[in-house]
Amino acid sequence: MAKKIALLGSTGSIGRQTLEVVENLGGSCRIVALAGGNNRDLLEQQVRRFRPELAVLKDPAAAAELKHALRDLDCRVEAGPEGLVAAARWPSADMVVNALVGFTGFVPTLEALEAGKTVALANKETLVAGGELLARRGLLDLERVFPLDSEHSAIYQSLGGVSISQVSRIWLTASGGPFRDWEEGKLSRATPAEALAHPNWTMGPKITVDSATLMNKGFEVIEAYWLFGLPLDRIQVVIHPQSIIHSAVEFIDGSVIAQLGPADMRLPIQYALSYPERKANPWPRFDFRGQELSFTEPDVKRFPCLELAYRAMRAGGTMPACLNAANEVAVEYFLKGDLRFTDIPRLIEGVMAAHSVIEKPERDKLEEADRWARRCAQSLLNELEDRS
Repeated sequence: MAKKIALLGSTGSIGRQTLEVVENLGGSCRIVALAGGNNRDLLEQQVRRFRPELAVLKDPAAAAELKHALRDLDCRVEAGPEGLVAAARWPSADMVVNALVGFTGFVPTLEALEAGKTVALANKETLVAGGELLARRGLLDLERVFPLDSEHSAIYQSLGGVSISQVSRIWLTASGGPFRDWEEGKLSRATPAEALAHPNWTMGPKITVDSATLMNKGFEVIEAYWLFGLPLDRIQVVIHPQSIIHSAVEFIDGSVIAQLGPADMRLPIQYALSYPERKANPWPRFDFRGQELSFTEPDVKRFPCLELAYRAMRAGGTMPACLNAANEVAVEYFLKGDLRFTDIPRLIEGVMAAHSVIEKPERDKLEEADRWARRCAQSLLNELEDRS
């Protein structure tokens, strides 16, 4: 019987790769809902290829155009946040693949889990901003929340079903991004084009910049905390420029088990979609011959975003939501050329310093903290512009 999938973020990098995996898996998976962003033409192509029951676009006007274009098909078309929730709760879906970018992915994850769906999660912000809430509601069960990040998939695979009580620590590997060898003084002149030139992975612009600042790795530390239940001081980051080891688990007897492979997001995506089976595919294979592996400590002086993520997590409550919102604003303005690379962590730290933490927040408080942090970041951004 085919696994029925609702895919959120279908027109983005992870979404497109997910559809490639679905095609490779043949009849074992079926797409029943597709939610894109603003790319109407691509979403129409995807709908015509995969014939879902529901299609969602961000903009209502674009959704109306799509509905007209798809009038020859039996496909419902929705728009905006309500459309995302409809896709997340779509009755025929067994699994929701959340490949959305940003805080916009949090509510659909919550809605999907509350509707009893399994969620294959690539949206980091869900656990960064809302991990505490999901945990309090008893929704963070690895039988229902399946990690799509290559690092967390690697940890899941390395655990092999062993109890977390047998784990000494988790090693999260990081490529270090395009600026890992840059001198501190040069970083202030880094351009968006240089930040987007990731040496190993092909990703969307936001996550690629997060990789360059190491905020992406900070987010992954928070994700690992909520997914696997280890204290923060037992989740450690190591720079591994080759991106061959995707992460590793060190057990209490000193043994270390790691997952290795090409830098290809289709592998963790397929693992999630085909679990517990492994399926053959035609993609490149890893060859041990001629490979070199190196590891170094992350430089939090040059890349302070990693430490900011640890700090936000230790503060708890609404602070991680503020961290995420401020980072989204900072990355947006950096990509537009309106903020220096080295001002990204300064902006985030300023928002965190101004925030009064609300403990044990419910959904409304998280959404309120997200809106507050964006306003605060905008205000601080104006101050940075005035000083430049």
